[in-house]
Amino acid sequence: MEGEEDSSTSFCKDIPNLLSSFIDTFVDFSVSGLFLPPPPPPSSPPPLPTRLPSPPRLVAIGDLHGDLEKSKEALRLAGLIDTADRYIGGSATVVQVGDVLDRGGDELKILYFLEKLKREAARSGGTIITMNGNHEIMNVEGDFRFTTKTGVEEFRVWWEWFRTGNKMKSLCHGLETPKDPMEGVPSSFRGVRKEFHDGFRARVAALRPNGPIAKRFLSHNVTVLVVGDSIFVHGGLLPQHTSYGLEKINEEVRDWINGSTGRFSPEHCRGINGVVWVRKFSRGDDKDCDCSALEHVLSTVPGVKRMVMGHTIQTVGINGVCDDKAIRIDVGLSKGCGDGLPEVLEINRNSGLRILTANPLDQSKGNALDVGKEPGLGLLLGEHSGPRQVDVQA
Repeated sequence: MEGEEDSSTSFCKDIPNLLSSFIDTFVDFSVSGLFLPPPPPPSSPPPLPTRLPSPPRLVAIGDLHGDLEKSKEALRLAGLIDTADRYIGGSATVVQVGDVLDRGGDELKILYFLEKLKREAARSGGTIITMNGNHEIMNVEGDFRFTTKTGVEEFRVWWEWFRTGNKMKSLCHGLETPKDPMEGVPSSFRGVRKEFHDGFRARVAALRPNGPIAKRFLSHNVTVLVVGDSIFVHGGLLPQHTSYGLEKINEEVRDWINGSTGRFSPEHCRGINGVVWVRKFSRGDDKDCDCSALEHVLSTVPGVKRMVMGHTIQTVGINGVCDDKAIRIDVGLSKGCGDGLPEVLEINRNSGLRILTANPLDQSKGNALDVGKEPGLGLLLGEHSGPRQVDVQA
């Protein structure tokens, strides 16, 4: 009897936490339509990967900008999800180079979907790594110039469900009263129509440093990443970044998103020379790209042969310049920013680099062309008068 009473007491003590977990699941499903697999055991703080060994298969995906369906098309193109949206990529390592936010109305849905895939991939021996782009940095700073009406509405709906969940938790004896994310958020915004004020308030509360969405999703992003002989960054790396320290950059951005260092991003994320803003290697063709500067940067990171970046839309699709030392993978996939055909970059340990494309005119060429040192990388080079970019501000 005594053992049964102890067990019953222990179970009763667990009820508040079980209820809290149930409420969180309820809110997540209401916002995203997804039931997330259980997360891995917590670590404090979770380690951010900065350098990873070369995997058998590495897939890089460019900017997604709030378009869930086109994002799924890219993932299917890479053989990472099936028709039921389940992860099937096995032991692949996947890098998404940032700019999930802005220009579309599925920003939260993509964040939740990528989180689901991260958990499913981990169970299969795979790894999915998400990165910060300039639009993640802008939104955490409260810069919503490229937010859409549907994006504002998505966050307004999130807040309704999140607030409902907090009210439910506050009724449970044994749970701490949840902190109000709206504390200190303005009730109105100059220059914004009144009908959007609630959505703007929700967006500020969710994405500001230590906000619920920023802390839950964006704080786990990396800003710079080395995988094997490739270095990934949203905009570009300059000598001052590599000398400052890649690990240091990742840690400082994470700490800022978690609310430890004030409102504004670390200095290396700001201005035209910030790691998420640089276009020095993503604009133009070989004659426009400063190949000597690129080679110098690469030489400062041991073992790295190429820089892979997003940020600048390549209307001809994924392409390489400077003897394929700069690989540009932003194809303007989102309907809100180009509506380009999905393409992804695949790097195989044994067979080199390959472009996987949804363009039926180019699919047959994926394994045939060899205009660079790696087979297939020149898929769209030589078919046009040279790479062209869409100059979209931010």
